[in-house]
Amino acid sequence: MSSRSRAAVSFYAGFCVGALSLYMVLRWSGGLARSPAAAPAAPAAPATTSLPGPPASVLASPPSPEAEAAPTTTFVPEPPAFTFPAEPAPPTPPPLDVHSPDEPPRTLPHPPPDLTDYDRLRVRELTIPIQGLTARDIKDNFAELRGTRPHEAIDMLAPRGTPVVAVAEGTVKKLFTSDRGGLTVYEFDPEQAYCYYYAHLDRYADGLVEGKHLNKGDLVGYVGTSGNAPASTPHLHFTIFRLGPEKHWWEGTPINPYPLWALKR
Repeated sequence: MSSRSRAAVSFYAGFCVGALSLYMVLRWSGGLARSPAAAPAAPAAPATTSLPGPPASVLASPPSPEAEAAPTTTFVPEPPAFTFPAEPAPPTPPPLDVHSPDEPPRTLPHPPPDLTDYDRLRVRELTIPIQGLTARDIKDNFAELRGTRPHEAIDMLAPRGTPVVAVAEGTVKKLFTSDRGGLTVYEFDPEQAYCYYYAHLDRYADGLVEGKHLNKGDLVGYVGTSGNAPASTPHLHFTIFRLGPEKHWWEGTPINPYPLWALKR
């Protein structure tokens, strides 16, 4: 073999050895991509059972110290306010016989007079307030209606100008003039437990003033038709009021005076 031939064989052999060495280096270093067919199949993952775990926010990284130091506010709902059940409205009292400067006394919604009132008044032996009248001349019209309101007084008929006298000892508490009662006298008894009421007077007795002391039989005025009394029917409108604790002359519980004289018939 010539020297020229031997040189060619040596070159070819060295080239093959170098190429093989380069192939092996690239293979083991990962530089040479593997074919998908050549890649071994990954082993199947074993079956697992998913269990409920904490939310993702819990699995996150722990809070920083600044976040832990920040105060937190917890909302606690307040219990509903307790409300007492509404009480039923009290019954509406019956309307009063309302008093005004032009009206006769107001009647208070007290129970009717009991025997105690009559026992206290009977021992005073009240005189009939019209001079010359007897028990037989008096009619019990206390419970009669005057329009839509109860009378709650005794009307004693007598000629105009007949003297009207105090039924018992007392004091003139008030001299008053009203549209319905006309000229009126309010006399309180010494105990200020009762008020004697005289109305429709034609005129007052001379010298009669508020605060004047009266004895039984003293003149207080004269029968007339002042106020709303019919001009053709002179009479005295008389009643007794049990006074309340306030001692108001314009209000009280009416007491029928007729039984005090009925036994004298």
